[in-house]
Amino acid sequence: MSIEALIFDIDGTMADTEEAHRQAFNLAFADHELEWNWSQRVYGDLLKVAGGKERLAFFIRSLDRSAEEKERLLKRIPAIHSSKTKHYTSRLMNGGLSLRPGISRLLHDAQQRRLRLAIASTTTRSNIDTLLAGTFGIEACGWFEVIACGDQARRKKPAPDVYELALSKLRIPRERCVAFEDSGNGLTAAKSAGLFTIVAPTLWTAGDDLSAADILLDGFDQPHLLQTVMSRHSGWMLDRPEVA
Repeated sequence: MSIEALIFDIDGTMADTEEAHRQAFNLAFADHELEWNWSQRVYGDLLKVAGGKERLAFFIRSLDRSAEEKERLLKRIPAIHSSKTKHYTSRLMNGGLSLRPGISRLLHDAQQRRLRLAIASTTTRSNIDTLLAGTFGIEACGWFEVIACGDQARRKKPAPDVYELALSKLRIPRERCVAFEDSGNGLTAAKSAGLFTIVAPTLWTAGDDLSAADILLDGFDQPHLLQTVMSRHSGWMLDRPEVA
Protein backbone atom coordinates (compact mmCIF):
# COMPACT_ATOMS: atom_id res chain seq x y z
CA MET A 1 0.00 0.00 0.00
CA SER A 2 1.74 3.17 -1.19
CA ILE A 3 1.57 6.78 0.01
CA GLU A 4 -1.18 8.92 -1.50
CA ALA A 5 -1.07 12.09 0.61
CA LEU A 6 1.28 14.21 2.72
CA ILE A 7 -0.18 16.17 5.65
CA PHE A 8 1.83 19.10 7.00
CA ASP A 9 1.80 21.03 10.22
CA ILE A 10 2.52 24.74 9.63
CA ASP A 11 4.07 26.50 12.63
CA GLY A 12 7.56 25.16 13.21
CA THR A 13 7.28 22.56 10.44
CA MET A 14 6.92 24.46 7.17
CA ALA A 15 8.36 27.66 8.65
CA ASP A 16 10.02 28.43 11.97
CA THR A 17 7.35 30.90 13.01
CA GLU A 18 7.63 30.85 16.78
CA GLU A 19 9.93 33.87 17.20
CA ALA A 20 7.53 35.90 15.04
CA HIS A 21 4.62 34.73 17.21
CA ARG A 22 6.52 35.65 20.39
CA GLN A 23 7.28 39.15 19.16
CA ALA A 24 3.68 39.62 17.99
CA PHE A 25 2.38 38.66 21.44
CA ASN A 26 4.70 41.21 23.08
CA LEU A 27 3.56 43.94 20.68
CA ALA A 28 -0.06 43.08 21.48
CA PHE A 29 0.65 43.33 25.20
CA ALA A 30 2.02 46.83 24.63
CA ASP A 31 -1.07 47.74 22.59
CA HIS A 32 -3.27 46.76 25.53
CA GLU A 33 -1.04 48.46 28.13
CA LEU A 34 -0.12 45.18 29.78
CA GLU A 35 3.27 45.01 31.47
CA TRP A 36 4.00 41.54 30.16
CA ASN A 37 6.98 40.58 28.04
CA TRP A 38 7.48 36.97 27.10
CA SER A 39 11.18 36.13 26.90
CA GLN A 40 12.34 33.27 24.69
CA ARG A 41 12.63 31.07 27.78
CA VAL A 42 9.12 31.89 28.97
CA TYR A 43 7.64 31.46 25.51
CA GLY A 44 9.47 28.16 25.06
CA ASP A 45 7.74 26.86 28.20
CA LEU A 46 4.37 28.21 27.04
CA LEU A 47 4.67 26.33 23.74
CA LYS A 48 3.73 23.19 25.65
CA VAL A 49 0.20 24.66 25.51
CA ALA A 50 -1.23 24.40 21.98
CA GLY A 51 -3.12 27.39 20.58
CA GLY A 52 -2.54 31.12 21.09
CA LYS A 53 -5.71 31.85 23.07
CA GLU A 54 -5.14 28.75 25.20
CA ARG A 55 -1.54 29.89 25.82
CA LEU A 56 -2.79 33.29 27.01
CA ALA A 57 -5.32 31.65 29.32
CA PHE A 58 -2.68 29.37 30.83
CA PHE A 59 -0.36 32.33 31.40
CA ILE A 60 -3.06 34.46 33.03
CA ARG A 61 -4.09 31.63 35.37
CA SER A 62 -0.46 31.27 36.45
CA LEU A 63 -0.21 34.92 37.54
CA ASP A 64 -0.13 35.93 41.18
CA ARG A 65 -3.37 37.89 40.96
CA SER A 66 -6.75 37.74 42.64
CA ALA A 67 -9.44 35.51 41.17
CA GLU A 68 -11.41 38.61 40.16
CA GLU A 69 -8.42 40.13 38.35
CA LYS A 70 -7.68 36.88 36.52
CA GLU A 71 -11.29 36.65 35.40
CA ARG A 72 -11.12 40.21 34.08
CA LEU A 73 -7.93 39.42 32.16
CA LEU A 74 -9.36 36.19 30.77
CA LYS A 75 -12.24 38.17 29.26
CA ARG A 76 -9.70 40.33 27.40
CA ILE A 77 -8.11 37.35 25.62
CA PRO A 78 -10.08 37.71 22.34
CA ALA A 79 -9.04 41.36 21.96
CA ILE A 80 -5.41 40.68 22.90
CA HIS A 81 -5.21 37.74 20.51
CA SER A 82 -6.78 39.79 17.72
CA SER A 83 -4.05 42.41 18.13
CA LYS A 84 -1.41 39.71 18.16
CA THR A 85 -2.78 38.25 14.92
CA LYS A 86 -2.62 41.67 13.22
CA HIS A 87 1.05 42.09 14.17
CA TYR A 88 1.89 38.55 13.08
CA THR A 89 0.03 38.90 9.79
CA SER A 90 1.78 42.19 9.07
CA ARG A 91 5.15 40.53 9.47
CA LEU A 92 4.17 37.66 7.18
CA MET A 93 2.84 39.98 4.49
CA ASN A 94 6.06 42.01 4.60
CA GLY A 95 8.18 38.94 3.90
CA GLY A 96 9.32 38.58 7.49
CA LEU A 97 9.40 34.78 7.42
CA SER A 98 10.99 32.17 5.19
CA LEU A 99 10.35 28.47 4.77
CA ARG A 100 12.47 25.92 6.57
CA PRO A 101 15.21 24.53 4.30
CA GLY A 102 14.01 21.57 2.28
CA ILE A 103 10.27 22.29 2.50
CA SER A 104 10.02 23.86 -0.96
CA ARG A 105 11.83 20.93 -2.58
CA LEU A 106 9.71 18.43 -0.63
CA LEU A 107 6.48 20.02 -1.87
CA HIS A 108 7.82 20.18 -5.42
CA ASP A 109 8.80 16.49 -5.33
CA ALA A 110 5.37 15.56 -3.96
CA GLN A 111 3.64 17.45 -6.77
CA GLN A 112 5.88 15.76 -9.33
CA ARG A 113 4.79 12.39 -7.95
CA ARG A 114 1.13 13.54 -7.98
CA LEU A 115 0.74 13.09 -4.23
CA ARG A 116 -2.14 14.94 -2.62
CA LEU A 117 -1.25 17.66 -0.11
CA ALA A 118 -3.00 18.70 3.09
CA ILE A 119 -2.42 20.86 6.15
CA ALA A 120 -3.32 20.00 9.76
CA SER A 121 -2.50 22.90 12.08
CA THR A 122 -3.72 24.35 15.36
CA THR A 123 -3.30 27.90 14.05
CA THR A 124 -6.10 29.85 12.36
CA ARG A 125 -7.02 29.66 8.69
CA SER A 126 -6.10 33.31 8.20
CA ASN A 127 -2.58 32.67 9.54
CA ILE A 128 -2.18 29.67 7.23
CA ASP A 129 -3.33 31.58 4.15
CA THR A 130 -1.08 34.52 4.97
CA LEU A 131 1.99 32.35 5.54
CA LEU A 132 1.48 30.42 2.31
CA ALA A 133 0.90 33.62 0.31
CA GLY A 134 3.89 35.34 1.92
CA THR A 135 6.31 32.50 1.22
CA PHE A 136 5.10 30.87 -2.01
CA GLY A 137 2.69 33.40 -3.49
CA ILE A 138 -1.08 33.71 -3.43
CA GLU A 139 -1.54 30.63 -5.63
CA ALA A 140 -0.05 28.34 -2.95
CA CYS A 141 -3.33 27.98 -1.07
CA GLY A 142 -4.60 26.02 -4.06
CA TRP A 143 -1.81 23.47 -3.78
CA PHE A 144 -3.37 21.97 -0.66
CA GLU A 145 -6.51 19.98 -1.26
CA VAL A 146 -7.44 20.10 2.43
CA ILE A 147 -6.60 22.72 5.06
CA ALA A 148 -7.72 21.66 8.54
CA CYS A 149 -7.04 24.27 11.21
CA GLY A 150 -7.44 24.96 14.89
CA ASP A 151 -10.60 27.02 14.58
CA GLN A 152 -12.34 24.02 12.96
CA ALA A 153 -11.32 21.36 15.50
CA ARG A 154 -12.93 20.84 18.91
CA ARG A 155 -9.61 20.10 20.62
CA LYS A 156 -6.09 21.31 19.83
CA LYS A 157 -3.00 19.15 19.54
CA PRO A 158 -1.90 16.86 21.22
CA ALA A 159 -5.46 15.66 20.63
CA PRO A 160 -5.77 14.11 17.14
CA ASP A 161 -8.88 16.10 16.16
CA VAL A 162 -7.28 18.28 13.45
CA TYR A 163 -5.68 15.23 11.82
CA GLU A 164 -8.94 13.30 11.99
CA LEU A 165 -10.61 16.26 10.31
CA ALA A 166 -8.00 16.32 7.52
CA LEU A 167 -8.36 12.57 7.00
CA SER A 168 -12.15 12.80 6.83
CA LYS A 169 -11.88 15.44 4.10
CA LEU A 170 -9.17 13.60 2.15
CA ARG A 171 -11.17 10.34 2.21
CA ILE A 172 -7.96 8.30 2.05
CA PRO A 173 -7.10 5.42 4.41
CA ARG A 174 -4.80 6.78 7.11
CA GLU A 175 -2.28 4.08 6.22
CA ARG A 176 -1.75 5.86 2.89
CA CYS A 177 -1.01 9.24 4.50
CA VAL A 178 2.17 10.65 6.06
CA ALA A 179 2.37 13.49 8.60
CA PHE A 180 5.18 16.03 8.92
CA GLU A 181 5.67 17.66 12.33
CA ASP A 182 8.19 19.50 14.51
CA SER A 183 6.96 19.10 18.10
CA GLY A 184 5.97 16.62 20.75
CA ASN A 185 2.37 17.83 20.75
CA GLY A 186 2.17 17.48 16.97
CA LEU A 187 3.78 14.06 17.03
CA THR A 188 1.32 12.82 19.67
CA ALA A 189 -1.61 14.13 17.64
CA ALA A 190 -0.43 12.52 14.41
CA LYS A 191 0.40 9.16 15.99
CA SER A 192 -2.93 9.17 17.86
CA ALA A 193 -4.57 9.51 14.45
CA GLY A 194 -2.66 6.42 13.29
CA LEU A 195 -0.28 8.22 10.94
CA PHE A 196 3.26 7.45 9.87
CA THR A 197 5.04 10.57 11.13
CA ILE A 198 8.26 12.40 10.23
CA VAL A 199 9.54 14.94 12.76
CA ALA A 200 12.25 17.60 12.42
CA PRO A 201 12.36 19.73 15.59
CA THR A 202 13.34 23.38 15.80
CA LEU A 203 15.26 25.18 18.54
CA TRP A 204 11.93 25.60 20.33
CA THR A 205 10.99 21.90 20.30
CA ALA A 206 14.36 20.11 20.41
CA GLY A 207 13.75 19.24 24.06
CA ASP A 208 10.42 17.51 23.40
CA ASP A 209 10.06 13.75 23.67
CA LEU A 210 10.11 12.74 20.00
CA SER A 211 10.96 9.07 20.48
CA ALA A 212 7.67 7.92 18.89
CA ALA A 213 8.57 9.46 15.50
CA ASP A 214 8.80 6.98 12.63
CA ILE A 215 11.56 9.16 11.15
CA LEU A 216 13.40 11.73 13.30
CA LEU A 217 15.47 14.28 11.38
CA ASP A 218 17.70 17.24 12.18
CA GLY A 219 15.92 19.11 9.38
CA PHE A 220 13.93 18.59 6.19
CA ASP A 221 16.84 19.54 3.92
CA GLN A 222 17.83 15.93 3.32
CA PRO A 223 18.89 14.43 -0.04
CA HIS A 224 16.11 12.37 -1.61
CA LEU A 225 13.92 12.85 1.48
CA LEU A 226 10.65 11.85 -0.17
CA GLN A 227 12.19 8.66 -1.56
CA THR A 228 13.48 7.82 1.93
CA VAL A 229 10.05 8.46 3.41
CA MET A 230 8.38 6.20 0.85
CA SER A 231 10.86 3.41 1.49
CA ARG A 232 10.54 3.60 5.28
CA HIS A 233 6.75 3.82 5.01
CA SER A 234 6.74 0.56 2.99
CA GLY A 235 8.66 -1.16 5.79
CA TRP A 236 6.24 0.28 8.37
CA MET A 237 3.30 -1.15 6.45
CA LEU A 238 4.88 -4.60 6.32
CA ASP A 239 5.46 -4.52 10.07
CA ARG A 240 1.83 -3.73 10.84
CA PRO A 241 0.02 -6.80 12.36
CA GLU A 242 -2.96 -6.48 10.01
CA VAL A 243 -0.66 -6.48 6.97
CA ALA A 244 1.96 -9.04 8.00
